[in-house]
Amino acid sequence: MSFAQGRMLARRAALQALYQWQMTRDNLSEIERQFMEERVMERVDLDYFRELLHRIPAELDRIDAILLEFAERKQLSEIDPVERAIVRISTYELLYKPEIPYRVVINEGINLSKTFGAAESHKYVNSLLDRIARKTRAVETQ
Repeated sequence: MSFAQGRMLARRAALQALYQWQMTRDNLSEIERQFMEERVMERVDLDYFRELLHRIPAELDRIDAILLEFAERKQLSEIDPVERAIVRISTYELLYKPEIPYRVVINEGINLSKTFGAAESHKYVNSLLDRIARKTRAVETQ
Protein backbone atom coordinates (compact mmCIF):
# COMPACT_ATOMS: atom_id res chain seq x y z
CA MET A 1 0.00 0.00 0.00
CA SER A 2 1.28 3.44 -0.87
CA PHE A 3 1.44 6.50 1.36
CA ALA A 4 -1.05 8.26 -0.94
CA GLN A 5 -3.51 5.35 -0.75
CA GLY A 6 -3.35 5.31 3.07
CA ARG A 7 -4.08 9.05 3.07
CA MET A 8 -6.95 8.63 0.61
CA LEU A 9 -8.48 5.94 2.83
CA ALA A 10 -7.97 8.19 5.87
CA ARG A 11 -9.92 10.96 4.13
CA ARG A 12 -12.74 8.53 3.29
CA ALA A 13 -12.98 7.32 6.88
CA ALA A 14 -12.70 10.88 8.22
CA LEU A 15 -15.49 11.98 5.88
CA GLN A 16 -17.78 9.31 7.29
CA ALA A 17 -16.75 10.04 10.88
CA LEU A 18 -17.14 13.82 10.47
CA TYR A 19 -20.51 13.31 8.81
CA GLN A 20 -21.57 11.27 11.86
CA TRP A 21 -20.24 14.00 14.16
CA GLN A 22 -22.07 16.73 12.21
CA MET A 23 -25.35 14.83 12.43
CA THR A 24 -25.14 13.61 16.04
CA ARG A 25 -22.55 15.82 17.78
CA ASP A 26 -21.37 12.64 19.50
CA ASN A 27 -18.05 12.75 21.32
CA LEU A 28 -15.17 12.61 18.82
CA SER A 29 -13.25 10.05 20.86
CA GLU A 30 -16.34 7.83 20.93
CA ILE A 31 -16.73 8.13 17.15
CA GLU A 32 -13.04 7.28 16.74
CA ARG A 33 -13.45 4.23 19.00
CA GLN A 34 -16.45 3.05 16.96
CA PHE A 35 -14.50 3.35 13.73
CA MET A 36 -11.51 1.48 15.13
CA GLU A 37 -13.68 -1.35 16.45
CA GLU A 38 -16.36 -1.65 13.77
CA ARG A 39 -14.61 -0.88 10.48
CA VAL A 40 -11.79 -2.29 8.43
CA MET A 41 -9.03 0.22 9.09
CA GLU A 42 -5.81 -1.75 8.51
CA ARG A 43 -4.88 0.08 5.25
CA VAL A 44 -5.94 3.50 6.56
CA ASP A 45 -3.28 6.04 7.58
CA LEU A 46 -4.58 6.04 11.16
CA ASP A 47 -2.55 9.03 12.29
CA TYR A 48 -3.99 11.11 9.47
CA PHE A 49 -7.53 9.83 10.14
CA ARG A 50 -7.19 10.89 13.79
CA GLU A 51 -5.73 14.26 12.83
CA LEU A 52 -8.61 15.03 10.47
CA LEU A 53 -11.25 13.78 12.91
CA HIS A 54 -9.97 15.84 15.84
CA ARG A 55 -8.32 18.89 14.25
CA ILE A 56 -11.16 19.84 11.89
CA PRO A 57 -13.66 20.34 14.75
CA ALA A 58 -10.94 22.15 16.73
CA GLU A 59 -10.37 24.56 13.82
CA LEU A 60 -14.03 24.72 12.77
CA ASP A 61 -14.52 28.46 13.32
CA ARG A 62 -11.69 29.34 10.93
CA ILE A 63 -12.60 26.64 8.41
CA ASP A 64 -16.29 27.57 8.36
CA ALA A 65 -15.54 31.31 8.09
CA ILE A 66 -13.58 30.63 4.90
CA LEU A 67 -16.29 28.31 3.59
CA LEU A 68 -18.96 30.93 4.16
CA GLU A 69 -16.85 33.55 2.42
CA PHE A 70 -16.77 31.47 -0.79
CA ALA A 71 -19.79 29.14 -0.57
CA GLU A 72 -22.36 31.59 -1.95
CA ARG A 73 -24.67 30.46 0.85
CA LYS A 74 -25.93 32.46 3.81
CA GLN A 75 -25.46 29.56 6.21
CA LEU A 76 -23.44 26.37 6.12
CA SER A 77 -26.60 24.42 6.92
CA GLU A 78 -27.63 25.18 3.31
CA ILE A 79 -24.76 22.98 2.10
CA ASP A 80 -25.57 19.27 1.91
CA PRO A 81 -24.06 17.56 5.00
CA VAL A 82 -21.88 15.21 2.92
CA GLU A 83 -20.57 18.08 0.80
CA ARG A 84 -20.04 20.14 3.96
CA ALA A 85 -17.87 17.41 5.47
CA ILE A 86 -15.91 17.07 2.22
CA VAL A 87 -15.18 20.78 1.87
CA ARG A 88 -14.28 21.02 5.55
CA ILE A 89 -11.64 18.31 5.07
CA SER A 90 -10.29 19.96 1.94
CA THR A 91 -10.30 23.45 3.47
CA TYR A 92 -8.44 22.09 6.50
CA GLU A 93 -5.82 20.63 4.16
CA LEU A 94 -5.54 23.88 2.19
CA LEU A 95 -5.02 25.83 5.42
CA TYR A 96 -2.91 23.50 7.53
CA LYS A 97 -1.20 21.01 5.19
CA PRO A 98 0.94 23.11 2.82
CA GLU A 99 3.01 20.04 1.98
CA ILE A 100 -0.02 18.64 0.10
CA PRO A 101 -0.22 20.39 -3.30
CA TYR A 102 -3.47 22.31 -3.71
CA ARG A 103 -4.30 20.33 -6.88
CA VAL A 104 -4.11 17.11 -4.86
CA VAL A 105 -6.41 18.58 -2.19
CA ILE A 106 -8.97 19.65 -4.80
CA ASN A 107 -8.76 16.33 -6.66
CA GLU A 108 -9.27 14.35 -3.46
CA GLY A 109 -12.31 16.51 -2.60
CA ILE A 110 -13.76 15.93 -6.07
CA ASN A 111 -13.19 12.18 -5.79
CA LEU A 112 -14.88 12.05 -2.39
CA SER A 113 -17.87 13.95 -3.76
CA LYS A 114 -18.13 11.63 -6.77
CA THR A 115 -18.14 8.63 -4.42
CA PHE A 116 -20.28 9.91 -1.54
CA GLY A 117 -22.05 13.06 -2.75
CA ALA A 118 -25.08 13.75 -4.90
CA ALA A 119 -24.90 13.30 -8.67
CA GLU A 120 -23.49 16.71 -9.58
CA SER A 121 -21.92 17.64 -6.24
CA HIS A 122 -18.37 17.27 -7.59
CA LYS A 123 -18.91 20.36 -9.77
CA TYR A 124 -19.88 22.46 -6.74
CA VAL A 125 -17.02 21.05 -4.64
CA ASN A 126 -14.54 21.72 -7.45
CA SER A 127 -15.69 25.31 -7.91
CA LEU A 128 -15.75 26.07 -4.19
CA LEU A 129 -12.34 24.53 -3.48
CA ASP A 130 -10.81 26.30 -6.47
CA ARG A 131 -11.91 29.68 -5.08
CA ILE A 132 -10.69 28.80 -1.58
CA ALA A 133 -7.33 27.60 -2.94
CA ARG A 134 -6.82 30.88 -4.82
CA LYS A 135 -7.09 32.71 -1.47
CA THR A 136 -5.36 30.27 0.88
CA ARG A 137 -2.63 29.16 -1.55
CA ALA A 138 -2.27 32.34 -3.63
CA VAL A 139 1.46 31.87 -4.28
CA GLU A 140 1.00 28.24 -5.30
CA THR A 141 -2.03 28.81 -7.54
CA GLN A 142 -0.60 31.65 -9.65
